[in-house]
Amino acid sequence: MSKILSPPTTFVGRLKYLGPGFILSAAIVGSGELIATTALGAKAGFVMFWLIILSCLVKVALQLEFGKNAIYTGTFIMHNFNNLPGLRLGKAHWSIWLWLSLQGLKLLQVGGIVGGVAIVLHMAFPLISVNFWAIISVLITSFWVYKGNYGAVEKGSLVMIILFTAIILISVISLQWTQYAITWPQFESGLQFSLPTALVATAFGAFGITGVGGDEIMYYNYWCIEKGYAAYTGPNDGTKEWSERAKGWFQVMYLDAVLSMVVYTIVTAAFYLLGAAVLHTGGAVPEGYQMVDTLSRIFTETLGPWAKNIFLIGAFFVLYSTLFTAAASWARVWSDAFGQIGWMKFGSEQEQKRSIGIMSWVLPIAWCLLFLFFQAPVRMVILGGIATSVLLLLVVYVSLVFRYRNLPIALKPSTMYDVFFWISVLSILFVSGYGIVQII
Repeated sequence: MSKILSPPTTFVGRLKYLGPGFILSAAIVGSGELIATTALGAKAGFVMFWLIILSCLVKVALQLEFGKNAIYTGTFIMHNFNNLPGLRLGKAHWSIWLWLSLQGLKLLQVGGIVGGVAIVLHMAFPLISVNFWAIISVLITSFWVYKGNYGAVEKGSLVMIILFTAIILISVISLQWTQYAITWPQFESGLQFSLPTALVATAFGAFGITGVGGDEIMYYNYWCIEKGYAAYTGPNDGTKEWSERAKGWFQVMYLDAVLSMVVYTIVTAAFYLLGAAVLHTGGAVPEGYQMVDTLSRIFTETLGPWAKNIFLIGAFFVLYSTLFTAAASWARVWSDAFGQIGWMKFGSEQEQKRSIGIMSWVLPIAWCLLFLFFQAPVRMVILGGIATSVLLLLVVYVSLVFRYRNLPIALKPSTMYDVFFWISVLSILFVSGYGIVQII
């Protein structure tokens, strides 16, 4: 049965079809914001605030290209990677193999999130060990993702976004009535271009992991398709009606992406400012099992000792939102990739459901085992951020192919859109390239 639907033309009408951005926001604010961003603020103070804001703003144009590609093709991202021009190794395009080569560090990153969730739960319920909480967390997550569908993921993400955004904003506002109140000279210093050599690796990782990262940009394809944007547009039959529908659903997707960017930019900025104002001043850098206890100071120092429990609730939702949405997203992209390589069957809807179900158990168990082995959540997250920065370079290349090779002529964007797109591309290339050179 055809699912073709005329796109809404009003702002209120478009709000009813938002959703994929909620999932991305929930995925973004765990590892990047609570751990990597706060740790960078604790180490650097205010001087790298500009990098965090830049990281949030410049990547959304690439996300839009991946979202548009989902709408006009209706096919999943690894399938589209496999149709890119260039070298193939076996059944798969080189881009898929490059993506796969980075996944070792990415596994560490989400393993760090598992550790963060477990530490928070242990602080709230100390009778159960951190390791056992890690096991419980991934088993519950796997079961939820295995049994759930798009609607469950979207609604769960939205609830967690509302909770952690409210808690972090209350803390930032309360900061101004304490000894850690942020002054204008401090804030202004954070907007001046400065990148201390000693912090290049940390900053490079934070740039990759804050805002929408390379992996979240790829996941956006799956959530746009599952939301129904592509089905509502219908297959490209070359008619003017199809192109008008596609442009209309592009507008819905633009609103979805921009509003999610506003949310994660505000939350990211808030976490960085709290880390710079509270933790940097006291010389406290979150590490190891003391990570959560150290991070709790951004609340207890601003609201009082009683606020530690509020922090634990907020930290749980921030971290668990990433764990939950990562499990749902990774299960899809890994199954798709393995299907293109020939390691799993991912052709029919039934095969896709079965493969996603398998990976919804395999991947969280792998994250848990890595945390139990390394026991260093902050370092694990930062290493994953470095891999994400490299992945961003691949995403830039694919975005250029999508924009200038695959996009139907009838859907050509405005000059203003292209200007913003190229600002994004050049900014990412500059920061990522500079970071790679400094690390080497």
